Amino acid sequence: MAHAVVKVVERCENAQENNTLDLSECQLMHIPDAVYHLMRNTELKTCDLSCNVIKKIPPKFALKFNLITDLNLSHNQLSRIPDELADLNSLARLNISHNSFIVLPPVVFKMPKLRELDASNNAIIEIDTDEMVTSDCLELVDLKQNPLCRVFHRKLQNINVPFRIEVSEYDEDADW
Repeated sequence: MAHAVVKVVERCENAQENNTLDLSECQLMHIPDAVYHLMRNTELKTCDLSCNVIKKIPPKFALKFNLITDLNLSHNQLSRIPDELADLNSLARLNISHNSFIVLPPVVFKMPKLRELDASNNAIIEIDTDEMVTSDCLELVDLKQNPLCRVFHRKLQNINVPFRIEVSEYDEDADW
């Protein structure tokens, strides 16, 4: 346990120099308050929280790290993200792959500068396509390896959006 704490503190200190916070593979169950305290005077541009066991991102994350352009939340246990992440006005890349999402979070379509969204390898069966068409900056939405039903598969193939949507081939025999 002490080793994990030292690892987090060291990575926060490194982030103060390069504006890139890498807390991947730190066995985090949540984002410790100490991280917000250690990073209070740092303008983070990149944050990597991948490969942990995080179940929830707190709303204050967007307030404390509002200049982030790249956020990696992959390989955690997330099933939703807070609406406050729409306040990440500079966020261009978001990776929520390899989590427990059943529905693609509508907040991703409210992020004003989001260009790339990786939501692959989740349990997404449903997407609000009405929300999807409102996004101005999106260039790519990766939905590969999700158990999208046939109806949504067809809907996504026929939807008229100015960005690329990547989905796996629909397989009627797939055992999701």
